[in-house]
Amino acid sequence: MNISAIILAAGDGTRMKSSGPKVMCEVLGEPMIGWVMDSVKESGFPDENIGVVVGNGADTVKEYIAKKGQFLTFMQTERKGTGHAVMQAADMLQKGENVLILCGDAPFIDSDTILKSLNEHTYSDNDVTVVTAKIADPGSYGRIIRDENGGLLRITEKKDCTPEELMINEINSGVYWFKSTALKEALPLLSTANASGEYYLTDAVGIIKSKSGKAGAFISENSDIVLGANSRKDLLNLNTKARMRVIERLLDEGVEFPCTDGIIIGKDAVIGRDTKILPNTIIRGKTVIGEGCIIGPNSLIENTAVGNNVTLNNVQAYSAKVGNNVKAGPFVQLRPDTVLHDGVKIGDFVEIKNAEIGVKTSVAHLTYIGDSDVGKDVNFGCGCVTANYDGVNKFRTVIGDHAFIGCNTNLIAPVEIGENATTGAGSTVTGKIPADSLVVERAAAKVIEHWEKNSKRIRKA
Repeated sequence: MNISAIILAAGDGTRMKSSGPKVMCEVLGEPMIGWVMDSVKESGFPDENIGVVVGNGADTVKEYIAKKGQFLTFMQTERKGTGHAVMQAADMLQKGENVLILCGDAPFIDSDTILKSLNEHTYSDNDVTVVTAKIADPGSYGRIIRDENGGLLRITEKKDCTPEELMINEINSGVYWFKSTALKEALPLLSTANASGEYYLTDAVGIIKSKSGKAGAFISENSDIVLGANSRKDLLNLNTKARMRVIERLLDEGVEFPCTDGIIIGKDAVIGRDTKILPNTIIRGKTVIGEGCIIGPNSLIENTAVGNNVTLNNVQAYSAKVGNNVKAGPFVQLRPDTVLHDGVKIGDFVEIKNAEIGVKTSVAHLTYIGDSDVGKDVNFGCGCVTANYDGVNKFRTVIGDHAFIGCNTNLIAPVEIGENATTGAGSTVTGKIPADSLVVERAAAKVIEHWEKNSKRIRKA
């Protein structure tokens, strides 16, 4: 596609009362600029044709967007308006016949609007196409001024509107398509002769028209594209709207919510039908949850794949894989690179890290399993620990199928427990245990009678 995009992301967080860039404030756990970049990429733009204008806190923004692709960045050292921001990224005008300009703090722009407005722009052979929306309360947004034939005449910022123009409810979304050559000619002609003393990108529309260029407006079906955040209250409103949009979509897909209190689900989460999400559950990132599950209450699932018919009660899972028919909780943590195979049962107060737990293995309560490879049908009693770290290096524990790990067993890695082997309760195992064997490692009991520390005389003194 012979197109490029410029995302304006140089705004600071002053009105947000934030120490970081405004575009890094989060909606459903993801920075606002991430929402915008995802929509641009979904529209078919190659990474090298996407430019981001950054300002204060540029390193933070650059670090984040580097995780999403190989994009170009441009620095705006002074805040002189949207037109000035585009000037900093003028090199992007060489990368496509048409260029898309959009704001990094308006997270609800969607690929459908981007592509439909591009079709309108190219079909009408416009030099500029402004993406607009009609809303009940236009507030502080720039108004779309049309001529007597309904054509686009100009965009007027609220500060410069007449009382009659303030009554107009068609507003500028901050999204534009320009022919790159037309915008390149218009940018040097922008002026600061306005109420704010800034270079308005909106003035480029009038400049292009004054040179006999063709201007048009595309009304988006998604009026939410105009919504941005200039304050914490605005950010809360964005989160509330986004949260309910996701929940309503999932309801339509057959997901059950007995109550939506405290439930936050990211836009990229995939959840199967007949799964029930209970209160105070947070689902983030690229999480995929199967059908017929019960998730929650009070669970946090992030970038985790969950199978069918799984119950996660008071579970926190990060970058883990959970098979079918697994039951875990309450008060369980699955740390990165944990794999629970089908039918696994995890009791309360259990932590598992970088470990693979075999089919139908049971891990009872108050247990830690780290850096381990555990076979199928293994049973862990209460209070077991794999001691995987010696203060310098980490080592793995290997446990064979059908092993029985007695209560309060300490497995000092590297250690291997053979198939069908049993560890006696209270054992500290330090070596390789063969299959079909019982290991009991306990110190001999030593009883000291009449120990003075416990005598009534000492306690009284």
